[in-house]
Order: sequence, then structure tokens, then C-alpha cells
Amino acid sequence: MYQINSPELEKFEQQMLDELRLKAEKSSYIDPELFDKYKVKRGLRDSYGTGVLVGLTEIGEVHAFILDENEVVPVPGRLLYRGIDIRDIVEGFSKEDRFGFEESCYLLLFGELPDRNELVDFEKLLSLHEQLPEDFARDMILKAPSKDIMNALSRNVLGLYSYDDDADDNSIRNVLRQCLKLIACFPSLAVYAFQAFTHYHGNNSLYLHIPRPELSTAENILYMLRPDSKYTKLEATLLDVALVLHAEHGGGNNSSFVTHVVTSTGTDTYSAIAAALGSLKGPRHGGANIKVVQMFEEMKQELKDWDDNEEIENYLTRILNKQAFNHSGLIYGIGHAVYSISDPRAVLFKHYVAKLAKEKGMEEEFNLYSKVEELAPQVMAKSGKMVKAVSANVDFYSGFVYRMLGIPVEMFTPIFAIARIAGWSAHRIEEIVNSGKVTRPSYKSVAKRRNYIPLDER
Repeated sequence: MYQINSPELEKFEQQMLDELRLKAEKSSYIDPELFDKYKVKRGLRDSYGTGVLVGLTEIGEVHAFILDENEVVPVPGRLLYRGIDIRDIVEGFSKEDRFGFEESCYLLLFGELPDRNELVDFEKLLSLHEQLPEDFARDMILKAPSKDIMNALSRNVLGLYSYDDDADDNSIRNVLRQCLKLIACFPSLAVYAFQAFTHYHGNNSLYLHIPRPELSTAENILYMLRPDSKYTKLEATLLDVALVLHAEHGGGNNSSFVTHVVTSTGTDTYSAIAAALGSLKGPRHGGANIKVVQMFEEMKQELKDWDDNEEIENYLTRILNKQAFNHSGLIYGIGHAVYSISDPRAVLFKHYVAKLAKEKGMEEEFNLYSKVEELAPQVMAKSGKMVKAVSANVDFYSGFVYRMLGIPVEMFTPIFAIARIAGWSAHRIEEIVNSGKVTRPSYKSVAKRRNYIPLDER
């Protein structure tokens, strides 16, 4: 009998994993030519990168091209929430010098902009659910701190199922109640998970600040995250704009599509949102801004003169040639699956980023970002590796903003989730209301038919 922790068993396990890994890879490989032969639209995209139409939505619209005589013509990107341009939304609440995330949540969920009284009542309703259930932080968050905040957030969301007496009731009234509670308490779930992580895995002081009902979502994030709970109006404004810009991006983005797919099975709200969180955690989706920050950290060390365009171009060329940064050949933050000429979120965000950089005394670094934004598409065009026009996406600046706000890198993607829970909630309700079929796309088997061989004859 082997002992569970015996050296012999550990050696056996490692040897078996090495052998089985090769078999798993070999049995999973599919000849790339077969995807073309059977006209498989990998990633549910066509050859240009446009998403395959699989559903309809009234929640969000991403507009990046027009069809002219059956040819795809790129145009400056637009993002609309319930038919309203995101630029008009941001400019609207900014002119009135107020926060806009709560208003955006209302719009996404209910299809109309709230009047003043409706907005006040909605903010009051959210404030009722900002605090977590009694003993939840102690039992669910502090007793099993995770080194990854997104994993902790997923576990915490699933944990809330046990605190809900009507967890499996999928009536619209109940699902709306659940979604509103999740929108309200997501900041606490994420921030407390980070505080547990930095205490138990980083030996830092533990402090859990209770959210204040009179504060906006953005203000409460900074209030709970910082030891002294202090922040400036501009800092809160920038974070609020970031939340608004990340709240929704049409039904085709990976995590919102996951929400539709999982909801179509009839499962509960907590399981659907946990699945969406798992999707957003992926570096190809929600974790891209971390790569941007890391890329710029190396770039700042490598460049001798941040104002020298030629030196910057040479460094970017080295990145494309897999000779710099992480040797992936990718200039992170440049390019998008849908947008080509411009990402409206990046265009909007840049205006506010410049203000914060000035307040923080980081204008020199902001200028470097601006130069890379300008030069990267040119370098990519010269390389011959660019199949369509590219521009900076929202991740290009969001990580820089979070760093200026002193938000730790472990919280970058959770901040994204705190915003996107609004869009996920709207998409879950839309899927239930329209009661479509369970989502089940087709896969063609290309395996050769074989006979079963008895064990002794193999």
C-alpha cells in the first residue's frame, strides 16, 4: 500500500503525468486544414474577424464597420447602451458633475434613463445590499483566502447561493432581486477578497471597511480599498468613468455570451454569474490591461529617451519580432476583435486620463503612452503582420489609470467584473424573458471509426 505523501508515489505521479500529457496532446490535435475544409468559423468569427450572428439583443451595440456593396468597410467605433451612444452618456453626467455608473446600470437593466426620483430610489435600493450577509466575510472570505481575486470572487458568488432562500427561483422578479444584490455587493466581495489575500499571503495589516450608503460605487471601492479611506474627487471620477465604459459591450463578448449560454440551461443566477467570472478571468478577455502595464514597465527600463520616436519604434518592432517583453509577438492594448479604426472607450478615457496624469505628476509617462498609441499601428503596418486597421483599445489606458489610483494589479480584472456585472445581469434577464432554446452549437467529429479491442489483445 502506497502512502499518500510518499516520495515513491510523488515520483510515480510525475512520471505518469509526463507520459499521459503527450498522449493527451496527440489525441487532442486536429489538423488545421480540416477547419478550412469544413468551413468552421473558429472563435465564431469569419475570416475578417466579424462575429457570427447567433442572437439578438437590445442591451448593447458595438458598431465598427458598414457594408458597402457586400464589402466590409471599417468606420470609427461606436458603443451604444440601449441605443444611446456611450459618448453622450459620459458627457451627460460629466456636465452635471455627478457619477454615472448607477445611472448606467439602471439604463442597461430597464431600457430607459431614470429621472431624478427614479435614480435616487435606485441608488437607495442598491445601498440596502452593499453589505454582505452576517458572518459571510468571516466564513467565506477570511477562512479560505485565495491568491487569485477572480477565483475568490467566483467562489464568493457561489457561496451567496447558500444565503438565498429562493436561490433557484428563476422568475424575473426574483432574478432581478438577485442581480441587484450582486451589483450592489460586488465591490465588497472583491475588495474584501483582496484584503484577505494581502493579509494572509502578504503579511500586511487586515482592515475591512464597511461600505457607506451615501457613496457612489466608485467612491466605495476607493474607500474600502485604501487604509485611510481617502480619495480625491478626480480619482473617484476616473474610476466611475472606467466602470461606465466597462459595464457592457454587446452580447457577443465572451463573458456576456457565456451568461446567455449558461442561463439558457435554466440554472440559477449565482451559477450563471460565476461562469461569466470564469470567462472574464482569462487573459484574452479581462486580463489584458495587466499585460499592458507589464509591457510598459519593461519599455520604460529599455528606452533611453521616452521622446525618441525612432527608439520607440525599434522597441515595438522587437516586440512584434518576439525579441522583447514576453516574446509573444503582441503589442498589448493595440487592436481589438471588433474595433479597427478606433475604440470609443479608449477615445473617451484618454481625455480623463490626461487630467489624472497631470494631478499625479505622471505627464511624462502619459506622453509615452500617447506616443506608443500613435506609433504602434504604423509599426504593425510596416511589419506586414496586420490584417486590418488597428488602434488602442480600452485596456491600453485602463491599467495605467488603475496604477495611478494605487489600485493593486491583483484588482485590475475584479474592477472590470464590478462594472460588467451590470451587463451580465441585463443579458441574463433578456435570455430568460425571451425563453429561447438551450444553446447548443454543432461540432463535427473528424475521428476515424475504429473497432473495440479486448484488453488482452491491445
